[in-house]
Amino acid sequence: MNQSDGGTNEAGRVGDGTLDEAWERLLRSGPERDGWLTNHAPMAVEALVRHGQGARVHRWIDAYQAKLEDRPAGRDRITEENWRERLGDARYLGDWARYFGERLTERPWPEVVAEWWPRLLPGIAGGATHPVIRVGHAVRALLADGASEPRVAELAEGLGYWAARHQPLPEGIVAVPAADGPAEALASVEPVADRSGGINHRLGQLTRLPAWAGTLPDEPAQARARLGGLVRAAAGYYAGHARGGPVMLVHAVTAPNAVLRVLPALPVELWRPSVAAAWSASAAVVAAYAPDGGPELRAEPGGVEPGGADEVFARAAEHGDEHVIKLADSVLDLLGERPDDPLPAVAALRAVELIAPD
Repeated sequence: MNQSDGGTNEAGRVGDGTLDEAWERLLRSGPERDGWLTNHAPMAVEALVRHGQGARVHRWIDAYQAKLEDRPAGRDRITEENWRERLGDARYLGDWARYFGERLTERPWPEVVAEWWPRLLPGIAGGATHPVIRVGHAVRALLADGASEPRVAELAEGLGYWAARHQPLPEGIVAVPAADGPAEALASVEPVADRSGGINHRLGQLTRLPAWAGTLPDEPAQARARLGGLVRAAAGYYAGHARGGPVMLVHAVTAPNAVLRVLPALPVELWRPSVAAAWSASAAVVAAYAPDGGPELRAEPGGVEPGGADEVFARAAEHGDEHVIKLADSVLDLLGERPDDPLPAVAALRAVELIAPD
């Protein structure tokens, strides 16, 4: 899916309508394909536009089009009386999106998110964490650029996808002592015994996870800083361990970063449980896809100076793979806060190296 034109420029910024046009176009498609694989296009196009690569967007969708399927047909309406029994039932994918579309016409979107966030958090690992990531992209656009019909509709799709694929981790997971630092805590995650199947098979084997989230402070601002530290630690883990699953380990970074993007829209009393859920998602993905052996020793990324955010994302956009784009998008958040830190760039360029372009 490489494209040699459409580099970084002012064309295609969020305010020129490119994102709304893309999301309107993608609303014709369902959230999944082939029974369970995720439609990544809504997330990838938001990242492309956000970083000045909007000139690529419609051509990128054209190339991705073969992976898209029609929206799922409705089965039965979700109501206030039956939503609990239908939470996590993918047969109602279309109905859940319709439900949130209706709720978001009745109330401001932050109220709907605040009401449903604690209901959905326990199932953050569902859909291989893609639903929360999709919600994070939608909320970022709404917070940064204001509400529009396509942006609110995209939020409804993301929330509906999460509700339909809601999947808590196995009951009875033992919380084992963990180092205070998130990088050390991730390094101490024990891999599941059988890593031969897909993510649901792997997550079903979880019995122990480090209790890093149990050390979170009560102060909301500190909780937010801890979550940012987790995202950086996950990027560092990816840089050294990506060979265990170059595609799937991306989600150990992008899932907690999605939660970080939603925090400003949430009441502060939801911040601490949000960090705990983000930890469980990131640690669970690491347990599922940790490689055998220790981390690889990686050199500095060739040709990219620390803080070269535009160059990092341009290389990801040129590569074209949706996971590469989304990882680069997440690590750019880290580079924005610590432009002298080379580790995020190493993670992004490791994805460029290991993930084969379509």
